[in-house]
Amino acid sequence: MPIEGLDHINIVTPRLETTRAFLVEILGLREGGRPHFEATGYWLYAGDRPLIHIQEARIPVGSSHVCALNHVAFRVTDFDELVARLRAREVPVDVRTVPGTTVRQAFFDDPNGVRLEIGETPEAGPPRPVNNDWTG
Repeated sequence: MPIEGLDHINIVTPRLETTRAFLVEILGLREGGRPHFEATGYWLYAGDRPLIHIQEARIPVGSSHVCALNHVAFRVTDFDELVARLRAREVPVDVRTVPGTTVRQAFFDDPNGVRLEIGETPEAGPPRPVNNDWTG
């Protein structure tokens, strides 16, 4: 059975309210319905999809800079507006252009050190380079 796409990501955090506020205020997600799980948390929606689940940590957690899962990437409709929102809130952001294209991407961390990427939807133009060496 083939994979259809990414369903959601789950962030476990001791900073539940700070993380919720960051993802709502910066990324423009909205709180939505969530089943009554044992752990306290939120489901944050993009449109009608619960894209990011956050739950309160019961054990210490580290940042994504020290684990195998390096970052999670999202496509956005207004790249410049979102980068401006990050900078206005003094969130360090690293803006780059994908080599060989005009596609821009920006990397930043949530309050837990989870590395996030936003990327603009590419215009018609040269395709993204294919990377067959499995290094990223």
